[in-house]
Amino acid sequence: MAQMLTVSRAAHLIGVTRASLQKMISAGELSSFDGMVSSEDLTRLFPDIRLEESGAFERITKIREEAFGRRVRERILPNQEILAERLAAQSEELEDVRRHLAHYHDLIEALRERMALAANDSPQDALADLASFLDQGLASVLGSEEPADAVAVMDEVLRVVSAHVTVKPSGREFFVEGNESVLKAALRAGLAPSYGCGNGNCGLCKARVVSGKLHQVQQSDYLLSANERAQGYALLCSHTAVSDLVVEMLEAHSAADIPQQEIVARVKSATPLDGEVMMLHLQTPRSNRLRFLAGQSLTLSVTGSTATFRGDYAIASCPCDDRNLLFHIRRDDGDEFARRLFAGALKAQDAVSIFGPWGDFILDQDSRRPLLFIACDTGFAPMPSLIDNALAADEIGTMTMVWAATRPGGHYLANQCRAWADALDDFRYVPLTAADAAAAATAALQAVRQQPEDPAACDVYVAGGPSFTPAVVDGLRAAGVPEAQIHSVIY
Repeated sequence: MAQMLTVSRAAHLIGVTRASLQKMISAGELSSFDGMVSSEDLTRLFPDIRLEESGAFERITKIREEAFGRRVRERILPNQEILAERLAAQSEELEDVRRHLAHYHDLIEALRERMALAANDSPQDALADLASFLDQGLASVLGSEEPADAVAVMDEVLRVVSAHVTVKPSGREFFVEGNESVLKAALRAGLAPSYGCGNGNCGLCKARVVSGKLHQVQQSDYLLSANERAQGYALLCSHTAVSDLVVEMLEAHSAADIPQQEIVARVKSATPLDGEVMMLHLQTPRSNRLRFLAGQSLTLSVTGSTATFRGDYAIASCPCDDRNLLFHIRRDDGDEFARRLFAGALKAQDAVSIFGPWGDFILDQDSRRPLLFIACDTGFAPMPSLIDNALAADEIGTMTMVWAATRPGGHYLANQCRAWADALDDFRYVPLTAADAAAAATAALQAVRQQPEDPAACDVYVAGGPSFTPAVVDGLRAAGVPEAQIHSVIY
């Protein structure tokens, strides 16, 4: 029997993006009923699918690993206690099905006996034929050995190791893997929930669980009131999902929804990307993580022996890994913070004060339009954050990265861009070189016109210096791109 699945769950199961399935639905290749798809249709379209062998699944997993700034991330089974609870829940569902089948069997048996009596009292051929028909039908049903629906079986297996969460009122969906907390899973999926410490102390991540069952995986010092507990509130940072959940959760939709924060972070590393750009890796305390939106910036500050030095830089890492913050800092003798960094004055474990986040150069979370990124030189810095967040959210189809450089070797993370293009079918990387920023703007606009997508149908993100960004934005307006779809920042 066909099983109906949400598009989100189907994509998770098959190992493709939700955008890919939505594209198939729009093209008429896959039927959709109230946002649900049939397991039979999925089996027809993906007849040879194997969860562990799905190339698309592996590609997306690889990209997400890089988005989190981790070398290794395992998909682990839940611990024994959670696994036992999930298996128990499935056993209860199976027992309910068995009871219903037994009732149907008893009902048909009773009906057959009544008809047999009726046939004896009034021997009519029709009643005898009907009794024979029911006998044969019952034998056929009980003795049926139809092949199992492979997609439905895989879905049942996945329910043991992951739980599906639907967020109200936004309707966003994500999956809780292994033993991870609901909050961690939401961040991994590109959502922007309300939270603070992430350790069960501040209470900012409390949310109302409308349906489903939680299990506490981390002790918390924050105490919910009796009234909050009665209404189903829980701390998302301290609980994992035992079953599928529906949760009422606050989410940030704009920069105004993110509070300004001041945190003392520590230098994890400073790695040259080339002779002119350094990647600075900062790590926040476990009890005081930075909440930000992809594309935003921070003010970094260090105190020397005689003065304090500050600099404003775009965050180059994804909000899904809120402790590890990356920055692409170019060599600039007029920037004392950058000068000290390139001189080797910042060592591992040195304290760096961070202030922010600030800026509204962020993804439009409600849009499903293709994404076009246009950068010049270190204007590329916020692009990995935006791209990784879009990949984590798993909602966007085509993405194009146009990167212009005004010096030899200026594409300092070209390998990362090529990795995206190699791993994702709908990602294009267009490297450009130019003599200066003005020429780079002209080259970028020409490259945009050569892309398959009409820029007016895209959300466009432009970042670069004062001679690049305004020129590109003016060119996009002239090409008919609506103002609301143009997002720009000058670095």
